[in-house]
Amino acid sequence: MNAAPRIVTLGETFSSTLELSAESVKSFATLVNDLNPLHHDDAYAAQSRFGGLIASGTQPTAHFMALLATHFSTYAQPLGLEFDIKLKKAVHANDTLTITWRVRDAYWKPSLNGDLTHLEGSVTNQRGDTVLIGTSTILVMPKPEASADTSTSAGKNAP
Repeated sequence: MNAAPRIVTLGETFSSTLELSAESVKSFATLVNDLNPLHHDDAYAAQSRFGGLIASGTQPTAHFMALLATHFSTYAQPLGLEFDIKLKKAVHANDTLTITWRVRDAYWKPSLNGDLTHLEGSVTNQRGDTVLIGTSTILVMPKPEASADTSTSAGKNAP
């Protein structure tokens, strides 16, 4: 009996770092239609309990989720299925965030033709504060074979 294919490595850890400038905080909040003045109005945010602009919760969350697709698409075909995310602290404009994910478990699911993969992750700022934690279940399938270039044969009889 053949062993089930394995795409994902148990215990695999990967991370990415990014800085959220004040301009990116404002632009992202506008893009997602989060009009809370804490994300747009410097004077308003300065008077708040946060002492300055903070990112919409959707911004670090989007980067957190996107790292899974970015990482696994380098060698496979990932598909996000489930996320459980907890926002722990505000992310301030100009924070440098480190996003880290770890493969907790994975098993081959023949009916889906891929590894059903369970991960846990976190986002920390430059002060070492954990600002977000989460878990995810994704499907990681083999990368499709590159199809033959049909553009040359399709246009053979064209004038």
